[in-house]
Amino acid sequence: MRILVLPCDGIGPEITSAAVTVLNSLDKAFGLDFEFDYEEVGFTSLEKYGTTLRQESLDRAKTYDGIILGTQSHADYPAPEKGGRNVSAGFRIGLDLYANVRPARTRPFLTSNMKEGKTMDLVIMREATEGFYPDRNMTRGWGEVMPSPDMALSTRKITRHCSERIARKAFELAMQRKKKVTAIHKANSFHMTDGLFLEAVRTVAKEFPEVQLDDLLVDASTAHLVRNPERFDVLVATNFYGDIISDLASELSGSLGLAGSIMASDTHCCAQAQHGSAPDIQNQDKANPVSMILSAAMMLAWYAEKHNQPKFLKAADEIGRAVDEVLENPATRTPDLGGTCGTKAFAEKVAAAIRS
Repeated sequence: MRILVLPCDGIGPEITSAAVTVLNSLDKAFGLDFEFDYEEVGFTSLEKYGTTLRQESLDRAKTYDGIILGTQSHADYPAPEKGGRNVSAGFRIGLDLYANVRPARTRPFLTSNMKEGKTMDLVIMREATEGFYPDRNMTRGWGEVMPSPDMALSTRKITRHCSERIARKAFELAMQRKKKVTAIHKANSFHMTDGLFLEAVRTVAKEFPEVQLDDLLVDASTAHLVRNPERFDVLVATNFYGDIISDLASELSGSLGLAGSIMASDTHCCAQAQHGSAPDIQNQDKANPVSMILSAAMMLAWYAEKHNQPKFLKAADEIGRAVDEVLENPATRTPDLGGTCGTKAFAEKVAAAIRS
């Protein structure tokens, strides 16, 4: 399996290195024949090439079986016309990575941020190529304009095509889980855009009669995530709502640092941690690499399903088991979880826990 690694900004190089350490151990245990290549994106690319993301990088990525993308500090990038291209958005559009899959679950041996006795085990299926995001909802130009210094307008794009395909991924996943999908929307206010999304989800639901479908207003969904998270299995949402509720769900379940994530199309998959670049702790060996490690595991599971490779699925499950084994010991947790284990040492302990 050929994997392209793009370390990017902040703690990105540290957590991608941690993921590669675990994958190398996994390779020895399962014989997966990993081949790693590297590409510069983010600030290193900006300094060297004048842009945070070159088209050549995207074209190269398309030739790989999997991609590992580190964190980016895009809020600190220069304007797009000066080379500050959003790397995540560039990959999502350039490789049509429309499905941002974000699981969140509690672990009995870790403290969560939920009410006592509450547990969570859900997956948010977030559409990632359109919506309110101005850098990806136009063929040309930008989805935001300022007609005057005191007025700003933002355009939202919702299409039936994108809504139906993310809904289909949600129902397919639900068939492997508890067979329940909840559509998140605000159709009582956004009658046309969220109305079209909800219509598309209900259309796809007819293809999956075994799956129960309900829907919730996005504001109500945040309350239910806090009060009654057990009601959820797979949540499907447009880009903006999915971004917000996935951060809430992951933080409630324990920490954003514990939440894996992939961006996938029908032909490509990119592992990307849910959290940001945390420049305040970069190069200090303090970053929690769990999110990136679990994202890499999700990428392997995607590859296993796509190419009918059961040993890759077994290997992906083994990463999850090894991570939990290390996390269960308070002495081997990272500082954000109350431990003293550094990024590199934590990855090495997970790698050592891997067994075939």
